[in-house]
Amino acid sequence: MNSSKFNTIAGWTLGTALLVFGLNSLADVIYHAEAPEKPGYLIEVAEAETGGEATGGEEQPAVSLGTLMASADAAKGQAGFKACAACHTADKGGPNKVGPNLWGIVNRMHASHEGFNYSEAMAAKKAEPWTYEALNEFIHNPKAAVPGTKMAYGGLKRDQERANLLAYLGSLADTPVPPPAP
Repeated sequence: MNSSKFNTIAGWTLGTALLVFGLNSLADVIYHAEAPEKPGYLIEVAEAETGGEATGGEEQPAVSLGTLMASADAAKGQAGFKACAACHTADKGGPNKVGPNLWGIVNRMHASHEGFNYSEAMAAKKAEPWTYEALNEFIHNPKAAVPGTKMAYGGLKRDQERANLLAYLGSLADTPVPPPAP
């Protein structure tokens, strides 16, 4: 390539770059926007009315666990357990997976299933049983119930779905554990 062609190509390239930068500067002058004093948007949200009182920064359920479980459907809970089955088994004598086997979980002590390596946070609770209330709290928000747990699940937020799942988990035993009274 001779120097004349190179100079022409370089000239057009530099000219195009100057035109782009010039148009950008001109657009800034024409469409100038002042920076806001306070960045962001204020979104006003009406406070939701609930039947429970706030304690510890969280809303307590308007309906007791016993009342929810009185209308719980274990068959629906079994269908909901499919999400849990990715990490847990529910068969008697079934193997551990990413999480421990859940056969007989209700009233079993925390961190007590044979052959599963529990987190330190869960092992610290080994003197406490998995009551329906403890399971409800854990399934609702595992990281808040047992800070430091290895369980990566985000939690099941809907009360009735949680009650259905608890009814199913309660049925997973040679002698099923009755739900709490309403």
